[in-house]
Amino acid sequence: QVQLVESGGGLVQPGGSLRLSCAASGNIFRINAMGWYRQAPGKQRELVAEITSGGTTNYADSVKGRFTISRGNVKNTVYLQSNSLKPEDTAVYYCKARLVPGGRDYGTYTYWGQGTQVTVSS
Repeated sequence: QVQLVESGGGLVQPGGSLRLSCAASGNIFRINAMGWYRQAPGKQRELVAEITSGGTTNYADSVKGRFTISRGNVKNTVYLQSNSLKPEDTAVYYCKARLVPGGRDYGTYTYWGQGTQVTVSS
């Protein structure tokens, strides 16, 4: 069974930084892409950043130049370095992976983590 576990959320003042981590575990044949989404109260879940297995990245316009997504040295991990945080960045941040689980039909499936709260406030 595949699991995604996020960590690193918390309370930070405007202008501060946080680093979120996501680790995928379980019977994984291949990860095609991993990314971060966020959902603020009363709003739809939205893409923050994504990175493919080939290293291609994609960012929401609202975070370009402030957030950086990267793959970790530990296999199947991804990080989101968030700098110059603003109150409007406050949301639950979810890790998402598109991957091929082992021992199944070798199809690509989407998995989500449980979410980690990021609150930007003075």
